[in-house]
Amino acid sequence: MEFDTMLFKFKSLAQEDDGAVTVDWVVLTAAIVGIGVAVVSSVQTATVNLGANINERIISYTE
Repeated sequence: MEFDTMLFKFKSLAQEDDGAVTVDWVVLTAAIVGIGVAVVSSVQTATVNLGANINERIISYTE
């Protein structure tokens, strides 16, 4: 294949934007999943701490 033909094909491929929406969706979905994991981790830690505090109070009332 000649260099000019390869260069032309590369330029035409670089100008196409058929997959741009797919890339946008992948990036947005990854960001949403990352934020969701951070929120779940934070809520889980707070819930465990609250449960431990409630447990200590119940034990102190029964003694």
